[in-house]
Amino acid sequence: MADIAIINASPLIFLSRSHHINLLSGFADEIWVPQPVAHEIKQRGESDISAQTIDNTDWLVVKPVLTIPKIITEWRLGDGESSVIALAAQQTDCETIIDDLLGRKCAASLCIPVRGTLGIVLAAKKRGIIPKARPVIEDMMHIGLYLSRRVLDKALALVDE
Repeated sequence: MADIAIINASPLIFLSRSHHINLLSGFADEIWVPQPVAHEIKQRGESDISAQTIDNTDWLVVKPVLTIPKIITEWRLGDGESSVIALAAQQTDCETIIDDLLGRKCAASLCIPVRGTLGIVLAAKKRGIIPKARPVIEDMMHIGLYLSRRVLDKALALVDE
């Protein structure tokens, strides 16, 4: 388990809207939400469950991001991905949670561990946090997480489902 996990908007949205936000609590001592990510989510309004999750979950910690290093800005990522990676680059023993492919590639190029929403679910199954991954993934697919049949089948095979 990492000391810190730093999460981007889409994983936070999928996990909160599918009512599986609790899966994050088993991945790190602290879960950080960069200020630009929190701002992006809160723009959805006070009634949005993801915005409420940020406000009402004490183990989600909103962190300011002072600067984005040039090595990250050159990737031309969104503010959320850039801020997640910038915070992670300043830490030791941390992990990023990003779904965006380019953001994942940027993090990997800087040797920052990265996993996505699907990776959170698979790891939760492997760690015994949830008994089955399929129902959790299906919940998220019902609210907009897109996975091809091939990716879904391959992922579920990794956890013997």
